[in-house]
Amino acid sequence: MSDAITVPKAELHCHIEGAAPPTLVKRLAEKRGVDVSAVLNGNGKYIWSDFTTFLKAYDVASSVFRTPADYALLAETYFRMLAAEGAIYGEVFISPDHAQAAGLSYRSYVEGLAAGIERAKTDTAIEGRMIAIGVRHFGSASVERVVKEVVGNPHPLVTGFGLAGDERSGHPANFAKAFRMATEAGLGTTAHAGEFGGPDSVTAALEFLRVKRLGHGVRAIEDKDLVKRLVDEEIVLEVCPGSNIALGVYTHLRFHPVNMLRKEGVKITLNSDDPPFFGTTLGKEYSSVTETFGWSFDDQMDVTRTAIEAAFCDEPTRTRLLVRLESARQVPTG
Repeated sequence: MSDAITVPKAELHCHIEGAAPPTLVKRLAEKRGVDVSAVLNGNGKYIWSDFTTFLKAYDVASSVFRTPADYALLAETYFRMLAAEGAIYGEVFISPDHAQAAGLSYRSYVEGLAAGIERAKTDTAIEGRMIAIGVRHFGSASVERVVKEVVGNPHPLVTGFGLAGDERSGHPANFAKAFRMATEAGLGTTAHAGEFGGPDSVTAALEFLRVKRLGHGVRAIEDKDLVKRLVDEEIVLEVCPGSNIALGVYTHLRFHPVNMLRKEGVKITLNSDDPPFFGTTLGKEYSSVTETFGWSFDDQMDVTRTAIEAAFCDEPTRTRLLVRLESARQVPTG
């Protein structure tokens, strides 16, 4: 058995709608009478060519999820897949805006997803949490509306708030109020930055949103002082190498800065982002990065430990997860 299987894994950055397996989307599309042929080919792969067409495919695929039961099935399917790859913990981004488009209330959307997470946990012992996201290009009023909904309808598995959408749209300063509201309500916060935007995008997210975690953040490598700041402030990067390569941020994994950032002392985690769209899984991220950069079993264990330490979960859960992680060190590998 290879190291990549025996290493317990943890994921902090995955969009739940973007994790929908094509087989599940096809099944629900047939049931709902939705035509998905423009975004799903005969081989069961999503069709897209650039960021804009990726977003379109994403929205069409998401549109087949209409009821709490659909979302329960989606969450259960994804968390079971994660557990099968050795993951002991996963956080997923949930999108109240997608729920609204499907005609679902925020509360029933969350309850559906939670039911699926709980079902997966019962069978596989995987822990799951949700991070509600506001969409940057919908503007600050929309993002503040999402925060109010999350804070007004607390759920024990919704433990974080984040900002996603087009990074080139809307300065982080516009969302400072929303993030302040989330922090005051006790939610963990994270924001996408430094993916399509450069180092200045990362700096602005740190300055105005006061986050301790960043989605992607890899473009920080282009600014030496910023890298030092990430180390000094112990900012955790939710790195998604497969996604960055699929979307053309970097041409090849060996040119990806994940290893360089880690060598500089930046806290990094590995994540799959929108796995079936990018032809990846969390297990693949661990194994491809390990293979490309020659990481050891201990290097991979450290990455999982970083993720668990940065997770938006309660302390008793974190302690249990760390015990489970450490117990894997006792298992002889090879």
